[in-house]
Amino acid sequence: MNLTPKRWQVSPALTNPQYTPFLGMNRALATILYHRGLEDHATATRFLLGEYALAAPFRMRGINEAVSRIRWAVKRGERIVVYGDFDADGVTSTALLVTALKAIGANARPYIPHRVDEGYGLNSAALCKLREQGTDVVITVDCGIRSLAEVEDGNAYGLDMIVTDHHSVGPQVPGALAVINPKQINCKYGEDMLAGVGIAYRLADALFRAAKNDRKAPPFPVEDLLDLVAIGTVADLAPLDRGENRAMVIQGLKKIRENPRPGIKALLAVSGTEPETANAETIGFRLGPRINAAGRLDSARVAYNLLMAANDNDALPLAEQLQTLNVKRQQLTKDTQEYAAQLVGDPRSVPLIFAVSGEFQQGIVGLVAGRLVEEYYRPAVIVHRGETESHGSCRSIEGFNITEALDQCAELLIRHGGHAQAAGFALHNENIDAFRDRLLTIAERQLAGQELAPTLKIDAEVKLHELTTDLAMELKRLEPTGHGNPSPVLCTRRLRIRQRRTVGQSADHLRLRVADHECEFEVIAFRMGGLLNVLPEYVNIAYALELNEWQGQTRLQLVAQDIQPA
Repeated sequence: MNLTPKRWQVSPALTNPQYTPFLGMNRALATILYHRGLEDHATATRFLLGEYALAAPFRMRGINEAVSRIRWAVKRGERIVVYGDFDADGVTSTALLVTALKAIGANARPYIPHRVDEGYGLNSAALCKLREQGTDVVITVDCGIRSLAEVEDGNAYGLDMIVTDHHSVGPQVPGALAVINPKQINCKYGEDMLAGVGIAYRLADALFRAAKNDRKAPPFPVEDLLDLVAIGTVADLAPLDRGENRAMVIQGLKKIRENPRPGIKALLAVSGTEPETANAETIGFRLGPRINAAGRLDSARVAYNLLMAANDNDALPLAEQLQTLNVKRQQLTKDTQEYAAQLVGDPRSVPLIFAVSGEFQQGIVGLVAGRLVEEYYRPAVIVHRGETESHGSCRSIEGFNITEALDQCAELLIRHGGHAQAAGFALHNENIDAFRDRLLTIAERQLAGQELAPTLKIDAEVKLHELTTDLAMELKRLEPTGHGNPSPVLCTRRLRIRQRRTVGQSADHLRLRVADHECEFEVIAFRMGGLLNVLPEYVNIAYALELNEWQGQTRLQLVAQDIQPA
């Protein structure tokens, strides 16, 4: 393993005039807030407390039509199916909306497609079967915005289709009875970066408000569903610098810490997490991956059933099943990443990594693409080759919108959709070579002349003696951290390595003891075990400052983000 070729972009220290609005605040925290655009004390305080009001849900285009149709279905006892997706956002969206619909008296049940058998998004055969089973209304969550033909098929089968989705909108929107997606044109809702579960929550909120107006208040407040919103929002990498996402995640995490539902409580237990310590990182690295593991390697219904479990006895076996699947998923991802890199040859010699194989497991191709982007900093497309039809996942880098690239290949694809940096697609096998060649051409054109190396944004440069428990507690005020509001990264230069060793079952991780002329600290560098014999005696380290709790003791620990020669 070579030293990571990252460019450091270090925020300058605040000058005295700039520091004035933040009097009384820790210097490092003030620097971080200022350089993230929170340039006065009032704005910064509002951000730290998450004091943002949610807009009225009825401002979202399509919600009024959806609420009217759903209420009519409730009144007539019609059957409603919530058609979800198999990732954490889709599963939480499905669980949330089914719970909300049942709370207002609806005859509602879930449908989550199987990743391998049916693929992502709406499936016409599934819609036909649902109609034959007596379904009257289908509400999509976290999918459907690009399913033009499938929605038309649903209409032809006699279903009333309601689409709720947050993915990018294509040239046309589906011809559904109602389409709810704040990214669509002429939607007056102020926030267009909600996760799928956030949009499902706003629909639930509108339904609860309508029920209250009829003096038929649901048996619980809609805010009780925010734990699901928090999980889906963080796991799907929705931006946490946005007011509504931030406010909902803060409230959802509070519920998880104080009164977790049985399924979340069990999932925390098998991941070795105490509920009261849960934060956004807990979701991103412990809850989210375990929920996702169900849809990747088995059926997402396992995760759905866990979230809907009525008691601890029902929840724990399901959580243990997800734990087993997640361990298997981790090893498969590592093995497949190595194999995909071998197929490419030298990933650093191409502008876009493209690997296809029938041996790839369809459920993990997105994870493998993400790992390859992380290691080589190029867009990556990993394709599972089927007998006649193949499915792939893409992950990208800043400055290369992968969904727009797929749009330029639309006639070669059966379906596709996603975001700027993550997308999926299906295509017939005879189009694979042409698709690869066109994507490589697009990447060569757009990335020409660019140095393909990630930029690591560092919030503040500090000395080791400035690293205190008080500073770590101050930095925690930035939580929930994640996409759009990353965990703060600090750096310290010219540190001497006094001890070094690898840790972990496969020696994947690196543990260092570093010092300057005043202080000494432990550093953990995940997935950097290969640097053991490469690092010189003196290094510069970019890191997150964390409080590590172990066997009743709490101590400061530096979690390395990058290590470079001094």
